[in-house]
Amino acid sequence: MADKPDPDKLKGPGGIPMRELHELVKKSRQRDLAHKTHNKLVQPQSRWQRLVRYVWDKKKG
Repeated sequence: MADKPDPDKLKGPGGIPMRELHELVKKSRQRDLAHKTHNKLVQPQSRWQRLVRYVWDKKKG
């Protein structure tokens, strides 16, 4: 079997090791998910509000 390359030695964009890049992406994803769930003040839009927004955007563009 072929040996897998060591992720600590592989370099990604900007010269960042692939393992470090992987960790940064995981942290970024966790922040994105946490941001979505923490905004509890936002009210869900009703069907009527979505329809009005859709029609309004169609008229403008």
